[in-house]
Amino acid sequence: MAKLSPRKSLLVVMDGIGLRDSRFGNAVSLARTPNLKLLMKKGFFTTLAAHGTAVGLPSDADMGNSEVGHNALGAGQVFDQGAKLVGRAIDSGELFAGDVWQAVCKRGQAGAVHFIGLLSDGNVHSHEQHLFALLQNAKKHGVKKCFVHALLDGRDVPEKSAEVYVDRLEKNLATLNGADFVGKVASGGGRMNVTMDRYEADWSIVERGWNAHVHGIAADKFPTLSAAISHYRKSDTLTDQYLPPFVIVENSKPVGTIKSGDAVVFFNFRGDRAVQISQAFTQKSFSHFDRGAVPEVYFAGMMQYDGDLALPEHYLVGPPAISHTMGEHFASLGLRQFACSETQKYGHVTYFWNGNRSGKFDAKLEEYLEVPSDRIQFDLKPAMKACEITDATIERMRGGRFDFARINYANGDMVGHTGNLEAAVIAVATVDLMLGRLIKAAHETDTQLIVTADHGNADEMFEGKEKDFPDWDSELATKRPKPKTAHTLNPVPFIAYDPTGKLQFAATAQTGGFGLGNVASACAEIIGVPAMKQWLPSCLKVQP
Repeated sequence: MAKLSPRKSLLVVMDGIGLRDSRFGNAVSLARTPNLKLLMKKGFFTTLAAHGTAVGLPSDADMGNSEVGHNALGAGQVFDQGAKLVGRAIDSGELFAGDVWQAVCKRGQAGAVHFIGLLSDGNVHSHEQHLFALLQNAKKHGVKKCFVHALLDGRDVPEKSAEVYVDRLEKNLATLNGADFVGKVASGGGRMNVTMDRYEADWSIVERGWNAHVHGIAADKFPTLSAAISHYRKSDTLTDQYLPPFVIVENSKPVGTIKSGDAVVFFNFRGDRAVQISQAFTQKSFSHFDRGAVPEVYFAGMMQYDGDLALPEHYLVGPPAISHTMGEHFASLGLRQFACSETQKYGHVTYFWNGNRSGKFDAKLEEYLEVPSDRIQFDLKPAMKACEITDATIERMRGGRFDFARINYANGDMVGHTGNLEAAVIAVATVDLMLGRLIKAAHETDTQLIVTADHGNADEMFEGKEKDFPDWDSELATKRPKPKTAHTLNPVPFIAYDPTGKLQFAATAQTGGFGLGNVASACAEIIGVPAMKQWLPSCLKVQP
């Protein structure tokens, strides 16, 4: 092979920054973004699909998310993802015929089966219909007692929508309950406060969940799940994702603690917020918090959340087999790579980027840097760690320490999820300010800039229609729209910028437009190296 002379290139993922024409609740349009506009004007610019079938989800009504988005970006291909795989396994009966499900039910015939997970139809981490199918089939398999430990969403669905999902769960349990089966809700809490931490950002979140689910320990106790939600609705500011841990009690005792001999199923299919609770249930050597008396249980995940760590050992649905990733290919070509983000998105530019693979392909060629995230609600500090990520990246640009780098700014997504429009505007403006610094450094170091996003979020921060809120943008608005905290179905930008002006980028054609899976080939085209034959075609052609 001829010696390669790669063009140094930097890919920037503006997490959660999609594009939408209307300014109504659109933090991207409302923010001051002179640098993003400059790149769109002077560089090659197009839009990409970042949701639905373009990223391997069941339908185009399904919003994208960071995990499937980074899978597609890093793999250059589209693989069927969690929701689609689980739905297919349930519909075909394959899940229920598997050895893991049989082992779960065997435990439940003598003890109990506990289902822990996100109660929602957001279809990002979980889907309530998956839970309902598991409950129904558990009864068919002779399980006598099932307990649900419900984590409330308010993030991938409207921020105060728990009543909808609680009502459907309680009705579902009521239809199953009878002389030979008892199904009850045992504990719960909000997803950002209980159980669902990720990347070891805050183990106290997992500890609160462990104590509530396993030991029945929480300050708040209620007779039913509905009663819990009714109580929390007395607060105007407390949203579903931040609800404290709670326990359901009868006669002052928890109804469903987890005991030795039971089975536990974590029914989320997405991996990032499932790893730590899986560790708490399965690892004998565990030091992140005091678990107290640890029950001997059969623990299964809906999917395997970390293939390299084989975590958990038992899982109901196999993950997609992702191969021929960008990171692996570039390493094989001898390219030096740099990956950086803060804790909240570090796994996305490493694990998910590399096809759900931990570790490096070539430690001599790759540098991964994690900037620790702050342990606060993100709208309280919307700049997050963007400055630190930029500092580290520019240092390496000036030092000539990479051929290809990928970084992620989490601001648009993590602040967007809070539903705070004003904070999201600052978050987007912060990312734009960082783009300005990168543009300057790109000119100094002759680095090609590639800018995109993994999905939308900050671009649509309101529920409802603008015509119903004529004075929404006034500080004296009498009727403010309901905040939207979920991802969007909007397209995301793709920009290629040559600071020297020597390269010309010509658009290529593809029926149906381009998606995130077309980015890998575009990166190879810009760097000047061959793309993998397995990858989707590039959305541009470089003409030196």
